[in-house]
Amino acid sequence: MSTPANSQRPTVPTASLSLEEQPLSRRLYTAEQGRALDAIACRMEGAFGLMHRAGSRAFDVVRQRWAHARRLVIVCGGGNNAGDGYVVAAFARRAGLSAQVWALVPPAELKGEAAEAVALARAEGVTFEATAASLAEADLIVDALLGTGVRGQVDGVYGAAIDAINAAGMPVLALDLPSGLQCDTGAGQPIVQADVTVTFITRKPGLFTGMGPDHAGDVVFAALGVDDQGRAQAEWSGWVLHDSDRARHLPARRPSTHKGHCGQLLVVGGQQGFGGSTILSAEAAARIGAGKVSLATDAAHIAPALVRCPEVMVRGVRNAHDISGLLAQADVVAIGPGLGQQAWGEGLFDAVLGRKGPCLIDADGLHLLKRMAAGERRDDWILTPHPGEAAMLLDCSAADIQADRLGAARALWQAWGGIVVLKGNGTLVIGGDTPQQLALCPYGNPGMASGGMGDVLGGMIAGLWAQGLSSFDAASMGVLVHAQAADDAAREGGQRGLLASDLADHARRRVNPDSAG
Repeated sequence: MSTPANSQRPTVPTASLSLEEQPLSRRLYTAEQGRALDAIACRMEGAFGLMHRAGSRAFDVVRQRWAHARRLVIVCGGGNNAGDGYVVAAFARRAGLSAQVWALVPPAELKGEAAEAVALARAEGVTFEATAASLAEADLIVDALLGTGVRGQVDGVYGAAIDAINAAGMPVLALDLPSGLQCDTGAGQPIVQADVTVTFITRKPGLFTGMGPDHAGDVVFAALGVDDQGRAQAEWSGWVLHDSDRARHLPARRPSTHKGHCGQLLVVGGQQGFGGSTILSAEAAARIGAGKVSLATDAAHIAPALVRCPEVMVRGVRNAHDISGLLAQADVVAIGPGLGQQAWGEGLFDAVLGRKGPCLIDADGLHLLKRMAAGERRDDWILTPHPGEAAMLLDCSAADIQADRLGAARALWQAWGGIVVLKGNGTLVIGGDTPQQLALCPYGNPGMASGGMGDVLGGMIAGLWAQGLSSFDAASMGVLVHAQAADDAAREGGQRGLLASDLADHARRRVNPDSAG
């Protein structure tokens, strides 16, 4: 993974944390990989022992979150997810609560560990006569319908049961996954709307991207005693970013640090009338710590840029010739916001790509990339598409991208190389030497659905890259800080009306380990 050419970087690490050093408990597993780890765990703990532990942990959540609940209706399907539900019902009855099961599959037809769970529930006095009508009488509904085995749309009795759960208007606890949600993609229809999801043994990608965050509610991870030794034996697909990553990748600066140690970034874009995006990018890069930020834009934007952020050095440019000196000085170039796709933008884009150095490409730059460099694959660029731009790069629809965001991110990386940041709910960062080099950001909020957010993200990533982080670390830390800054801003003033320009000050606090939690 590429780093800027300037070697004078004493303040930050220049290499990514190896895959083996990522905390094993934050790894992401597909449904197939999860089943392999489940098998390992079953050999260590015993299959029914593991189910018993899952039910116990889920019931702990019931008591913690819904201490007032006296009447539980547990909606059970026909597999091990149903078995978990029957164990929850058994614990509820043991605690003196009313526990009824709405069984979509007759309990007598269940096999293996699920059958043992039915016997345990029956021995505790759980009744199995609940129906859809019972949901309205519950203090809490427990979703134990489908688990990780969902593929495509759910219909028939299961689809009707999901609709009934959602229509009941009662609190819902989902076991492992909200029923209907696809483990690997975060897609699905219909999907249970849960208030809390207790997910067992593995972190499922679908909980954190696509439709997952809309339906999972608060996610509680229950490792069920599966330790690092067990996890090390199973294949995995990536990991979830965490607040603690910031301190590891963004340590405090040395007292001797000066601006020459902190990189030179050139932001290129902003055709006449479209200067706001590049000004936002440049300011974000400066606020996140880049030592010197230059902005090459239409001359009409010089005054607004200097008023907004006088620390940024602004150059009015007429054509590619005007940026040749700036390109020679820059450690990293960010191009695309407000660039346009006409002759002015094409000339600047061609000059930047001809430079053959670290380059972040966003917005209009991605459209020009597809038009002017189709088939080119490079290690020294970071591409930051939203779903619509990703669809353009892959010749598909935005709906295709959203239907399988992890698959789309991998396809983008395979086609274009470098580092790819697929923006959206559960932003993904992928790149490097293996498909496992994939990070998912679980932070952020709906207030980010406003103009300029992507421009600010691009400036943050490029600003970190210029400071000496590897391309992957700059992308993943930029995504993390950007999302957390938006969360900080939303806590301060609410989600509606959140502006991209609100993020810079919060991001500054986030990249200084002694000033943010």
